[in-house]
Amino acid sequence: MLNLGLFKAVIKEYGVAWIGNRLLYSAKLKLLSALPISEKCFEKKTPYPKRIDIFQIDIDELKNIIYSLDKRDQNKLIVIADKCTKGIIQGFSSVILDYGNPIDWQLNPLTNKRCDETEKWFQIPDFDAERGDIKIIWEASRFSHFLTLARAYLLTGNRKYYSAFSQQLNNWLQKNHYGYGANFKCGQECSIRMVNALLAFTIFKSENCTSAKDEENIKELVDRCYRKVLSNFFYAYKCIRNNHTISELMGMIVGAWCCEDEKKLSKAFRILEEVINEQFTEDGGYCQFSFNYQRLALQDLECILSIESTVKKSLSSKSKEKIKNAAVLMYQCQDQTGDVPNYGSNDGALIFPVTSCDYRDFKPVINTVYALTTGGRLYEEGKHEEELIWFSNKNSISEYPIKIIKYKASRFRKAGLFTLRNKCSWAMIILNEYKSRPGHKDQLHFDLWFDGLNVFCDGGTFSYASKLGKMLAHNKSHNTVTIGDKSQMKVYGPFLSYDWTERRLGECNDDLFEGTMISKNGYSHYRKVEQRDNKYIVTDYVEGSANYQVAFHTPCNTVCEHNTVVLFKNEQPICLIKSNGFVKIEKAKRSLYYLQEEEINTIVISCMKTLATKKEVITEIELIKKERKTNG
Repeated sequence: MLNLGLFKAVIKEYGVAWIGNRLLYSAKLKLLSALPISEKCFEKKTPYPKRIDIFQIDIDELKNIIYSLDKRDQNKLIVIADKCTKGIIQGFSSVILDYGNPIDWQLNPLTNKRCDETEKWFQIPDFDAERGDIKIIWEASRFSHFLTLARAYLLTGNRKYYSAFSQQLNNWLQKNHYGYGANFKCGQECSIRMVNALLAFTIFKSENCTSAKDEENIKELVDRCYRKVLSNFFYAYKCIRNNHTISELMGMIVGAWCCEDEKKLSKAFRILEEVINEQFTEDGGYCQFSFNYQRLALQDLECILSIESTVKKSLSSKSKEKIKNAAVLMYQCQDQTGDVPNYGSNDGALIFPVTSCDYRDFKPVINTVYALTTGGRLYEEGKHEEELIWFSNKNSISEYPIKIIKYKASRFRKAGLFTLRNKCSWAMIILNEYKSRPGHKDQLHFDLWFDGLNVFCDGGTFSYASKLGKMLAHNKSHNTVTIGDKSQMKVYGPFLSYDWTERRLGECNDDLFEGTMISKNGYSHYRKVEQRDNKYIVTDYVEGSANYQVAFHTPCNTVCEHNTVVLFKNEQPICLIKSNGFVKIEKAKRSLYYLQEEEINTIVISCMKTLATKKEVITEIELIKKERKTNG
């Protein structure tokens, strides 16, 4: 039962329209469960696909960049692709998942439990403790591994990769009847599945591999996926209103073009304009407060941008400006390694794995989106450029001149992200004024990077269907203040945060950040971060609690003596931390990749005070520069 406080907060923060739409969708699900035949009332009729050649890819240029990969990357690609031919897939870019050969499309390999393919999609629960995370079942049916098979074929010319693609696609259609099983629960999954299959088919067809049966199978897949997107789009559009909406609009655009459905194609572009305007801030922030989901949305959009000339529709200059700004924001919040802070919810999604870059390297998508919206590349030449070849609509990457932007201290006020930078280190501080549903409780989180190392890091996500995942979303797993077990915001169910925090920004410039987070749970947290060359001075003050703790999570080894902590990398000291509070070291968890965890250290600084005494916790962080050896 919803309590009165929750009900009032949800009305204020989410709006009456959102509540009404959620109630309508809940009523639909209850009707479907009670009377399955009523599903026909919600199904959309779609024309059968007439064409599927929507993607135009320069195969020769693609081959050249794959041939130019170093032997290590080439061998890794072959090893992963060989496993894919046997139903062993690298899920979430990190976890080896064996679905069997032929693939069991309803199986969770980690629990060895499966969904029933004879049950309707609405009869299968999202969360099931025995079955485990449903995203693990979905992972194989995203067909992201089809792109791996296509890339391995271009590298080797070995037809076994095409045969695996052809056989697995055919088997999927035989085992996944429309509307039944786990793989028709989500329109976003259908959109991603459809696009990945079309991309892979484009490669194999260009190499004269495909048969008439393959072409018919692709059309059948598009038919089923497009129909699902149209029939359930209300949920993504009116209820979820995040990356799911953009993914399903991508599927709607691709499906409508394949079906020569001009009316739906125009409608999809019209809605997409509205959605981009709603979900992205002018300075490049994203509504889900997550770099992982920002990347997912941008990969959806780069796909749409790549087919504009084919579908003869185009996004407005206003939308393209917002998309470009989203790429620039991520660029300015990026480390020299290509990684970014593990900001916000992170479900391991890399829907188009079309380069040999690591999952945590964001250069491919940032570079591609920037190129497609400005005509220029952001980085020097490298393997990250392969993504641009896949989505440049046959334009050579040489047509995009390199326009490197200087990294600088930045203030993305609407996005709620603030960076400080110097020659050897940089920091990011989070302080949002929420206009949409928050994810992690990470207000005033302080992320610090030094010489390619994430010295003070975010805990990540691990899995939405786990106790650890819930713990990592709490402010305790971020570099901010904790007061006992108090959360910055209240949570209902797995995803609904309410009683959103408020913010007050103070002075913010190239060397200083100052702001306050006000929690409706009875306290406020003021934080100031000053940068002085190789030092960061963090000042924290809390009103509303006599005692509080300041946490800094680090993957580094630590030694603590007399309120001074030394951080080590490869047995070399890299950071010295001093504080006027009581300092101790605790163990914590971090997840850089979905379903992977590692133990890290947490520097916990306690402030003990009376309500009548104002006491700030001042933490001085000094980065130790490497000594450079000289001759003579």
